[in-house]
Amino acid sequence: MGELQPLISDLALILVLAGVVTIIFKRLNQPLVLGYIVAGFISSPHFQLMPSVTDMQSVQTWADIGVIFLMFTLGLEFSFKKILKMGSSPFIAACTIIFCMIGIGSICGHFFGWSRINSLFLGGMLAMSSTTIIFKAFDDMGLRQQRFAGSVLSVLVVEDILGILLMVILAMVAAVGKLEGTALINSLLRLILVLVVWFLVGVFVIPTFLRKNRRWMSRETLLVVSLGLCFLMVVLAVKMEYSSAFGAFMMGSILAETIEAEQINAVVESVKDFFGAVFFVSVGMLVDPQILLQYWLPILLLVLAIIAGQVLFGTFGYLLSGQPLKVAMQCGFSMTQIGEFAFIIASLGVSLKVTADFLYPVVVAVSVITTFLTPYMIKLAVPAYNHIEHLLPARLKQTLDDSNGIPSVSNDNAWKHLMLSLLKQVGAYSLLSMGVIAVFLTSILPVLNHLLGKWWGNVVCGLLVIFSVAPFLRAIVMRKNHSEEFKTLWRRNRFNRFPLIFTILARYVLSSAFIFYIVNYLTPFSPVLLWIVALILMLFIIASQRVKLNSIRLEHLFLRNLHSREIQAEQQGKLAPGYAKRLLSRDVHLSILTLPMNTQLAGQTLRSLDLSRKEGVLVAAVIRDGSRINIPGADVRLYPGDKLQVIGDDEHLSAFARRIQSEVHTDFERTDDREMLLRSLTITATSPFCNKTVRDSGLREDFQCMLIGFEDGEEHLGAPQADRIICEDDVIWIVGERASLKSLYQQS
Repeated sequence: MGELQPLISDLALILVLAGVVTIIFKRLNQPLVLGYIVAGFISSPHFQLMPSVTDMQSVQTWADIGVIFLMFTLGLEFSFKKILKMGSSPFIAACTIIFCMIGIGSICGHFFGWSRINSLFLGGMLAMSSTTIIFKAFDDMGLRQQRFAGSVLSVLVVEDILGILLMVILAMVAAVGKLEGTALINSLLRLILVLVVWFLVGVFVIPTFLRKNRRWMSRETLLVVSLGLCFLMVVLAVKMEYSSAFGAFMMGSILAETIEAEQINAVVESVKDFFGAVFFVSVGMLVDPQILLQYWLPILLLVLAIIAGQVLFGTFGYLLSGQPLKVAMQCGFSMTQIGEFAFIIASLGVSLKVTADFLYPVVVAVSVITTFLTPYMIKLAVPAYNHIEHLLPARLKQTLDDSNGIPSVSNDNAWKHLMLSLLKQVGAYSLLSMGVIAVFLTSILPVLNHLLGKWWGNVVCGLLVIFSVAPFLRAIVMRKNHSEEFKTLWRRNRFNRFPLIFTILARYVLSSAFIFYIVNYLTPFSPVLLWIVALILMLFIIASQRVKLNSIRLEHLFLRNLHSREIQAEQQGKLAPGYAKRLLSRDVHLSILTLPMNTQLAGQTLRSLDLSRKEGVLVAAVIRDGSRINIPGADVRLYPGDKLQVIGDDEHLSAFARRIQSEVHTDFERTDDREMLLRSLTITATSPFCNKTVRDSGLREDFQCMLIGFEDGEEHLGAPQADRIICEDDVIWIVGERASLKSLYQQS
């Protein structure tokens, strides 16, 4: 135990200080992250008034594990479908903000005379707002139900995934020392290939594995399995020369597509909170007052740069994405801070040993200041809009306020609809084919060559990979050939037939190109001969009934895994219905509110609440224990824990949300007053129960007590019969609450 003593004493100091400081910060209604940073500073060698951490290396190891868990849980909240369903608007806003803020950070770094790599990392740290801090600010200020809050949260999701890619790019730049076009393009292509394999595994393998073993997955087993998968992906990511945080995020996003995602998040949450706290405490340990005094001017200028940059470019990004001016300004003003992602990027620079020692504490100080300013900036948005509204020309103001987003492609044109569908289908199956081919040629081929020799290894690998990608290649050629759009165009005009046939031939050649690449990679024969082989093999694949069945089976598995969590979430009221997005172009939108367990609305009907008249909101659905009541009638009663899908504008939804949170039972009775006691009672001639049957005694109805037996003189209780007459001198035993028994004895 001697060698463990420094680690244990350091951990005790960290946790005690973190616990005390975070309680103080909770009482002050401040984010816990700031409390952890302050606790880290107090426990660091820079603060001489308290005992200090002695084994910084061990604490750093624990902090690295904390980053892994933070990124893993972040991945659990990420979803391919969520990103795709958002459309282009959040991507436009997020990309605008990130690129502009990276530019501002880099310019500031060069202005301060810092090195190119320090300036680039500084830009990455300033690029993304803090999801944790914004969530808390919206909750504390009661703004989660307003329209602009939903837009901000959508962009934050996109920023998180772009932040992961930014970390990968920064790691690449740090490895080569500068931005080299060819090397960077090769690295990005390699990253795309990794992401394709990630998507392939995420949709096909892991959800199927969890579904088949669901009956054996207790909370303990699920925790062990999910963390095992997380660290397995971390190891693989490091071996592929990516960061451990990237690997953890990858596995989290893979598990996010499963039904078990919320259970995994629940069982991992306490572990994440523990290691995450250690990480943020370790961030505070790097705060050096001497460095802060030395760099006070850069800190102040960076705070101003973040506020001005997010207000200006944040608002501009949301305007580009189609939001009206008022909503865009509310969104931009909400994002004027940096947080946990800045710390993670800073720790990446430290671990790669490419950033200066002063950069980490400077960014921490900037984060602390901007976090404290966040609520005030959010409150300032509407007054700023009111001021600017009076200065804008009427025509420009009308143009900005009438913006309804990027126009969508019309589906009325059959050709456009068919071509868009073909592009999506060909792109998806081509990526899947590329992923399978990459796995076989990079991972399985070397093993087969080692076991069977190069020639037979190539032959076996070629057969296996062609067999594996055959369902995808067939789908590229045959899908959409019997769709309604295809049939309509074929019948409508004979001049459409040649272009339609051409689309089939083009897809046939593309599928054959995949086979050509495989055989060309594995054999030394003439390319002309290999093209002939590829075209013939593709004909056999199209004609094969077995391949057709496998293609259909894989497609069903793909769709089942892809939609399973979405279907479950919609049934449980955790996902807004499809029509909700269409409301955003109007003055109303849909919000999901949950009734507290101690709500005073419990038991009331929708008729008695009259929400449409009194609150200005409409209840579109009530979700209770996984079942839905769509368009509930006036006689539907509300119960604790019900999820309400409510439609209204910002003002009425916020007011109704505040009412739900305020109208709760707070005066709880003392538990000792409700304790059930067992007492005996001897019946006298004057007792109100004398000469009455048990049924007619009124013990239950009048006194809320229960007669459990008659004493028979031998310390045994006889079971009470309803027709048994209670006689004088009988000894009865009664169970009831203290107050009820007291009332009964007073009347007996």
